[in-house]
Amino acid sequence: METMNSVTLNICGTDYVVTTDETPGYMQELAAQLDTRIRNVMNSNERISMVMATVITALMQADEAKKAAQSADNLRKQLKTFFDDNNRTRVESESLRREIAQLRREKEELERKLAMR
Repeated sequence: METMNSVTLNICGTDYVVTTDETPGYMQELAAQLDTRIRNVMNSNERISMVMATVITALMQADEAKKAAQSADNLRKQLKTFFDDNNRTRVESESLRREIAQLRREKEELERKLAMR
């Protein structure tokens, strides 16, 4: 069972205590990134409140997460296609090797018959 950590995070001047199985350092890093993003949104327009900036930041994060998931899905599909193509090529290659070996045997047999004449 994983150890749960109680971590205090300061985001835009407000402390939040969260319980997580992540390391405190990791959570602090996430909080710092979130703090920076919210402050950047707030600094972009003086009329944006903390709540509005937080919602906008959440939407930006959700958008990035969705696009990253779609990109990961696309990469998984591409990998599957590559693996399928590789397997198909390997099967075809083995079949061609067997055919070449058979043709060589036939050639040798024909050369033996020709030599006997």
